[in-house]
Amino acid sequence: MKASQKDFKSLAPRAAREARVFFFCGPDEAGASDAAHTIAGLLDDPGERIELSGAELKRDPVRLGDEARSTSLFGDKRHIWVRASGDEAHDAVANLIGGDVEGCPVLIVATGASDKSRTAKLLAARPDALVAMFYPPDLRSVTETVRQMAGPAGLRLGGDLAERIARAAALDTRLAQSELTKLALYLDASPESPRTADIAALEAIGARTEDDGFATLVSAVLSGETGRVGAELRRMRELGLSPVGVLLAFERRAAQLAQLAGRLGRRSDIQAFLKEETAARRVFWKDERELNEQLRRWRGRRLARLVERLMELHRSLLANSQNAELLLARGLTDIARAAAQR
Repeated sequence: MKASQKDFKSLAPRAAREARVFFFCGPDEAGASDAAHTIAGLLDDPGERIELSGAELKRDPVRLGDEARSTSLFGDKRHIWVRASGDEAHDAVANLIGGDVEGCPVLIVATGASDKSRTAKLLAARPDALVAMFYPPDLRSVTETVRQMAGPAGLRLGGDLAERIARAAALDTRLAQSELTKLALYLDASPESPRTADIAALEAIGARTEDDGFATLVSAVLSGETGRVGAELRRMRELGLSPVGVLLAFERRAAQLAQLAGRLGRRSDIQAFLKEETAARRVFWKDERELNEQLRRWRGRRLARLVERLMELHRSLLANSQNAELLLARGLTDIARAAAQR
């Protein structure tokens, strides 16, 4: 079965009951991961979580089937979580679905893949599988989501404030929800006793705008401005920004570039294209100049390699949290140098 971004929520309960293999793809890695967590939460008995990487499965395509059909030492339930890039897991999935014995649920988050990829085509027509593709949200849709989330929190928000929260959260609705929760606590707001929020209250709880947070570092690195990167990394340390949070901002920008590059196609006039996107409110006008510069540097295979590098860096940060800041600084410096080469 196949799900779009719009109908995933309505299809998810049925998929969790009937499917055994789940393939989440598209340029929005955060959305795909959220969907995978949703399915895991809907499984009748998810049991132990076994994590595998796409690189491991590419080296050993038989391993996925072996893991899916094996049981734990005490016979407990389990499910498998795979983080892959593109079609790394294709051969492993082919071996899995070619077996006679039904295995445990397998959830694959495939950054850089689409619903037209080889792996997706293996699964889309099967009743025991789900393929779901996710695109990054735009500023307008996240702003509307923030306004919708404000009501249950007991908050009344104007459009300008909702947009500011959306931008401060870098279009991540999970971060936006956290800001709304803090804002409601600060104002002593509840659904029974709603309060009107304003800029002063938002600033009082310490919400950062993009200008105070990640945006200037993202701009310097992806635009190849190597001379600015050192100062921006020092600012990151001084502000105490989370290395993983900073990297998520890069992943969201890479996903936005992938979405824009897909719509741009073979057109050569990037500036005119971005003006159209800005007029349609899919691009914030302040980002137009930076996106113009970055689209000239990151398209096609170079953009695919950037996404892969960010994924590798993310795994490194999670595996070595004590040295996360140093690993991030090195990784971003390498990316900035690659961007400068254009």
